[in-house]
Parts: sequence; C-alpha cells; structure tokens
Amino acid sequence: MTAPQRVGVLGGGRMGAGIAHAFLLAGSRVHVVERDETAMDAAAARIRDAVRHSIERGTTTASAPDLLAALSTGVDLAAFAEADLVIEAVPEERALKAEALARAEAAMDAASILASNTSSISIDDLAAGLQRPDRFIGMHFFNPVPASSLVEIVAGAATGVAEIAREWVTALGKTPIVVRDSPGFASSRLGIALGLEAIRMLDEGVASAEDIDAAMVLGYRHPTGPLRTTDIVGLDVRLGIAEELLAQLGPRFAPPDLLRRMVADGRLGRKSGSGFYEWENDS
Repeated sequence: MTAPQRVGVLGGGRMGAGIAHAFLLAGSRVHVVERDETAMDAAAARIRDAVRHSIERGTTTASAPDLLAALSTGVDLAAFAEADLVIEAVPEERALKAEALARAEAAMDAASILASNTSSISIDDLAAGLQRPDRFIGMHFFNPVPASSLVEIVAGAATGVAEIAREWVTALGKTPIVVRDSPGFASSRLGIALGLEAIRMLDEGVASAEDIDAAMVLGYRHPTGPLRTTDIVGLDVRLGIAEELLAQLGPRFAPPDLLRRMVADGRLGRKSGSGFYEWENDS
C-alpha cells in the first residue's frame, strides 16, 4: 500500500502545508499552488519548517534535502495536470471552495482524483459544480496534520473513489474513517457540539477555561480540552462550522455571542496569538 506518486495541494496555509508535509513524508512528490508569489513563498517556508521539525523529533529518517527535493510550489494550476490526487485546502467558505475546486478540476487529468479538505460543507453541494463528481471526495485532515492520526473520508452520492482514498490515507500512517455526506460529517458535528457548550459555560462563569478543559482531559481522557482545541482549530473556523450547522440542523448549533465577539475582535486562537489562551510563545 503506497501513497500517490504525485500530489497537488491548492492552498498552502496551515492546513495545506500540513497536508503537503504528510505526503512528502510518505514519499509523494508534492506541488503546492497559492494565489500569488508572496503566499507561495510563505507556504514553502511553512513546509520547510515542518520538515525540519520532523527530523528534529526523529519522526523520519529521511534527510531534509531529500524530502524537499520532492516539493515544488507555484501559482499556476496547470501543474495539477500531472497529479494523481489534488487536495483543495482553501479557507472554509462555500463559494471560495466551489470556485477553487472547479478551477482545479479543469486543470486535472480526467482519471485523477480531486478532494476537498472541508470540515463541514456538503460534498454533494460542492460536487454539483464539478464535471466529474464520481472522482471527487472529502478528505478532512485535522490540525495539526503531522500530529493527528485521523483523516475523515466523506463520500458523496456520486463518489466512486472512497476505497483508493482510504488506502492512500493508510499509506500516510493515519487512520481513515469513512462517513456519508451529512451536515458536519461525524467529527465536526460532535466536536463543535462540545466546543460550543464549553464556550457557553465559560461565558456563564461556570468555570475557567483551564478547568473546563481539565474536566475533559482528566475526566474523559481527551488529549486536549474543547477550548484549547478551539484555539488550535481557529475560532473563525469553528464559527464558520457552527453557522453552517445552524443553517442545516437548527438552533442547537447557534454560535454563542462570546465566540462571535472574539472573532470580531481578531482573537482567533493560536494563529493570532490569542484566544481562550495566550499563544505568543507557542509554535
């Protein structure tokens, strides 16, 4: 069981860079496309840092030059013509993802597989704008990608490539779960329910952020508490998922006012340096 030989990643932010890193470690050649050269250079720097950290932690025996020799970056989607798999990893906005996926598909070979890293948007809705919905699937990676062992594979009504996606995820050393397309899939739906309730509890003064998180870490053996996890995922990402689920599943997923205020204030969690915790000195 091997990873795809050639992988394209559309979007080189934290998630896209993490996905590219995972495939590099599995032996794939990876090409990352960004919107402009500034973003492209930033994506390349993120991936180089991730590779360096992997070597320092001893999670790979490959050398940095060998790993990075398999990485290329650019701004032209035409490079995706040679990819076996292209993963879209742009921000969690329905219109943005739909447009990005359509452009990626147009550049790809008809036999290749296109995937979205969406955490909540319907795969069937995204597939509606594609010419080859049978070659389209959800591959929901988790942040941080290198440390996460799970990838959620989301099969739409027309998806015909779930088995090969499962095999590729296994080749990354991660565990795939396969779910049908439904609001929030499995992971986001459960994770957001816990996260939103934790935010409500904090806003009501039930306990501190640290103590709410400790209740789940020590009492239920969660690796991190729901508020720290929200910081890691990004409060803006969590808000977007909550609004998506509110529209589809009703008021039990209504975002708390505290979450809206924090996003409006730019307190987005680890990526902004401040959320429910302070992250200035955290990598």
